[in-house]
Amino acid sequence: MMKAVWYEKQGSAQEVLIYGEIPTPTPGPGEVRVRLSASAVNPADANRRAGRLHAMEFAQIIPNSDGAGVIDAVGEGVSAQRVGERVWVYFGQRGRAFGTAAQYICLPEELACQLPDHISDEEGACLGIPGMTAYLALFDENPIQGRVVLVTGGAGAVGHYAVQLAKWGGAKVIATVSSSEKAEHARRAGADAVVIYTAADALQQVRDAAGPQGVHRIVDVDAVANSDLVMNVASEGATWVSYAIGPNAVTALPLSSVIRKNLRLRGLYLSGLSAGVRREAQLGVQRWTRETPNAIHSVDQRFPLQDTAKAHLAVEAKKKMGTVVVLCDASATPN
Repeated sequence: MMKAVWYEKQGSAQEVLIYGEIPTPTPGPGEVRVRLSASAVNPADANRRAGRLHAMEFAQIIPNSDGAGVIDAVGEGVSAQRVGERVWVYFGQRGRAFGTAAQYICLPEELACQLPDHISDEEGACLGIPGMTAYLALFDENPIQGRVVLVTGGAGAVGHYAVQLAKWGGAKVIATVSSSEKAEHARRAGADAVVIYTAADALQQVRDAAGPQGVHRIVDVDAVANSDLVMNVASEGATWVSYAIGPNAVTALPLSSVIRKNLRLRGLYLSGLSAGVRREAQLGVQRWTRETPNAIHSVDQRFPLQDTAKAHLAVEAKKKMGTVVVLCDASATPN
């Protein structure tokens, strides 16, 4: 038996999340079993548990999709040499019932990526969906070397990785944030300019930082809230990639501006991408972690497994900088 947290109905974290014991899973063909040290709570995990935009997919669900640990068993068709490998995992609770808020998880071996020795398990749990989303928002057929990139929400989990990856790719980076504390967090990631978006002259600050050429690529946390900013700072032919949306899901998008500026507006939803595209992102993130040993993998708060509900509440409070992590070892205590 293993310790785990699960829910059998959707609702508030403190009301529906159950901590207890369930049978330890056995890997099937093509699968690995990971003994988890850390589980990351992403906003999407909290949304699924709460029933926001997602139905109850299975009768019993272990939440959270990202994590890190050690492969301790493999199924048929998987090399036994993978046993003992430190890995970061993603999509644990995507298309399957049991995610990473547990001591063990079984999942297809391609979802378990080798974790470099210089990255701790807690840090490795941060990579998954945020790191891959940031990578795909930045790198496509249009190179960012020498270009200007705007990252909205530069202190968030995706945004903080986007700042670092954009600098790795050779771009000049402008980040917008909501507070002076978050501004310092974005600067530590390497942002060349940071703008507090509530400032009266925030738009002008972004324009000044971008220079006469404007912004060539926008990595955006909220397409509704940031549409006016984007329209006013984007260069001719800029690429606008938005991976999330706030509480206002509908807006009157200024299509005339999109057309006249020849903008490319692209939505980015990792679950909707092909396995091949996601594999490209995995490989890109792995290459970046090898080449950038001093990268920042921001752990905001740590909670023991039995306090997973508190971890979900911390994410829903929307005050975090980085990733909220659950420690999967039942004996572990946050430091």
